[in-house]
Amino acid sequence: MGTSDLDDLYAEIILDHYRNPRNTGLLADPDLQAEGFNPFCGDRVVLTLALGADGGVERVGFEGEGCSISQASASIMTELLKGKSVQEAHALNATFRALMADAELPHGHTPDELGELTALEGVKRFPVRIKCALLPWATLQDALAQPGAVRG
Repeated sequence: MGTSDLDDLYAEIILDHYRNPRNTGLLADPDLQAEGFNPFCGDRVVLTLALGADGGVERVGFEGEGCSISQASASIMTELLKGKSVQEAHALNATFRALMADAELPHGHTPDELGELTALEGVKRFPVRIKCALLPWATLQDALAQPGAVRG
């Protein structure tokens, strides 16, 4: 597949998640909730998570408004979080942030574990849009920093 074909595929993935976002709607009784806002462009994301008895992410929901990049990132993120432990969610967050910063990925992690999130890698060519892609992840980080994120 050529670079142009790959860019087209990535654009399709982003537009699909923007037009048909997964896991929309806030959970009625979440264990964790956080809101993120980008004052420069107006993007907003509210994230809710329900943790299972084992402390893993059982259900996740979000509401948001903003550009296709922020909303697609939130949609893809919610899909990847289901079934992950809090520790795995932190690792996924660190891996995506490193990918977007062109930094070395955390030890033992590869872009393959990011699935459709790799479609957002092209956003790096537009530095002002990187914050759009990272907004849901900053919101997740805030949620995971809450005392309810640790069970045991």
